[in-house]
Order: sequence, then structure tokens, then C-alpha cells
Amino acid sequence: MALAQQLRAESDFEQLPDDIAVSANIADIEEKRGFTSYFVFVIEVKTKGGSKYLIYRRYRQFYALQSKLEERFGPENKTSPFTCNLPVLPAKVYMGVKQEIAEMRIPALNAYMKSLLSLPIWVLMDEDVRIFFYQSSYDSEQVPQALRRLRPRTRKVKSESPQGAIFDRMAAPRAEALFDFTGNSKLELNFKVGDVIILLSRINKDWLEGTVHGATGIFPQSFVKILKDFPEEEDPTNWLRCYYYGDTISTTKDIAVEEDLSSTPLFKDLLQLMRREFQREDIALNYRDAEGDLVRLLSDEDVVLMVRQAQRLPSQKHLFPWKLHVTQKDDYVVYNTVP
Repeated sequence: MALAQQLRAESDFEQLPDDIAVSANIADIEEKRGFTSYFVFVIEVKTKGGSKYLIYRRYRQFYALQSKLEERFGPENKTSPFTCNLPVLPAKVYMGVKQEIAEMRIPALNAYMKSLLSLPIWVLMDEDVRIFFYQSSYDSEQVPQALRRLRPRTRKVKSESPQGAIFDRMAAPRAEALFDFTGNSKLELNFKVGDVIILLSRINKDWLEGTVHGATGIFPQSFVKILKDFPEEEDPTNWLRCYYYGDTISTTKDIAVEEDLSSTPLFKDLLQLMRREFQREDIALNYRDAEGDLVRLLSDEDVVLMVRQAQRLPSQKHLFPWKLHVTQKDDYVVYNTVP
């Protein structure tokens, strides 16, 4: 039974908020350069209210969600009245090419999300499930490189009064057809030279989605002249500021990191990133504490303390609130050792 039909059979369906996710499918994978190189799954989410948007999730976010759900709703929880058979998440893989691993996981993760969103309503309303499928500000700032596995949207455009239509045509992104275009499939939009097409989305650098004469579909950008483009996308890159103390020089460097500003890196990933950036193996990572003294990082717990301390500091847009001080491993002069 389709999820929508299943939920409509339940009396509480209409009481669910419109932003509850009802389906999710992986549109593509993308490589990101964060504290370490990794791949994210680009997921198109559809909500009860009819909204569609993209979210970007790593496998470890799937794993963290599954762990919380098993603890909360798993059959082994003897104290909770709300338990169910949870879907099976593909296991962790420790060896192999990251891209190949990510590609192989797509069918299993699609099946996992489909099963997850078919669970009872009290699972859909769980805070962690809702947060997982929400589009964060970081998600909304991303520009998809391509959507190879996504069927282009074919939503219907509601009819409007002439006044409303004129207003929308003036306000909405739009393009004028330079040539006739006849699509090769039902997913592609047909139009004639001179038609004004209301733009709905950018599929990739070569294809757009739009609507004209009551039909919606995709078409090549080369066939049209953009009259009003989409709002300029903000650069989603965040920056990590590092202070490097070398043998003879000291320098400040901002490193581009495609991670959310609220994320906490692993110590080993942070160390590897700094070794790669400064081309030195014999380095130590540090941060300044509230008294202004350097504190050496040695473990994940130290990194958590650094990030937590920085949460109280003033923040700047696209700049991590915590800063790294990179010193030579055997240089202890930088530390305040006076009692």
C-alpha cells in the first residue's frame, strides 16, 4: 500500500503538520571536501503539504539516526509502549573506494527511507526523524552539481486569475524561447519561439525546469534567453581560520571547509587536514582557552571541549567560531607553563 493511502486510512493523518516528510529518494551523490574528503547523498524530500526540496546527508547521519531509533523504538526496548520493527540500515564499510561504496549504498538507502517513512505516525513525528528530513539552512545554500537519478519534477501549476498571472510573470524568474523546442519524452517541455517560460528550477548547468501554456517540464538552457534569472546563490563554503607557527615564520590561513558551522570534527580528520595544508607531519593542534593560553588537542574529547567553548564567542558568517593554532610537535615554548 502506498504511504499516502496508508496514512489516510488513519484518523490522525489530517492532524499531521504539512512539513512531515512522506517520501525521500536519492537524486545523486557528491564529493565534499570537509575536514576529510567524503561523499554526501543528495536526497529529494516530498512533504505531506506537497513541498519538494533537497537535503544533503552523509552515511554517518543515517547511522546516528538509526542508533537513536533502535534505542527508542526497537523491539529490545522493554520500557517503552511504542516499539516496532525498524528497517535495516546497510552496514558500515571500512575498506574500499569511497565513491564506489556510496554508489552501492543508494538502492539500500532508498529502500531504508521508504520503509522508515512507512512506519507508524508516532515514528514520523519523532524529533530526530523530523530533523533528519528537514531542509537546514546549510542544505538550502547548496547548489547541486547534477541530479542524475532524479526524475525531473512534473508538478501541475495552479490556474490563477489574469491579474495574479500578470503579477507572477513580472516577479518570477522567466525566459524567452529563442527557438522551437520539441521534447523527446513526456518529461520535456514543448514551446515555440517567442514563448515566455516561467522558470521553476535549475536542474543542472545545461537544463532548466519551467512552465508555459499550462504544461511543465525540462528543457535545454541553450534554447532560451534568460529575462530574469534565479536569485544568485550564496557561496555555501565555510572557512576555518588557522594560525601556523613555523620554524622561522608565522602565518594566518583560512581553509575552505564544506561542513556546517555547527559540526564537530574528529581529531584524526582535523590533524590529517592540517598536515595536508601545511605539508608537515610533525605538527600539533591547539586552541586558546578563556585565559588566552594555548591548549594542545590530543583526542576527540579535546575537540569537543574546544567547540563547546567557542559557542560562547561572537560568530561571523561563514567562519567557524573556533580557531586552530598549529605549532611544531616538539615546541613546548608556546605553552604557558608558569604556575
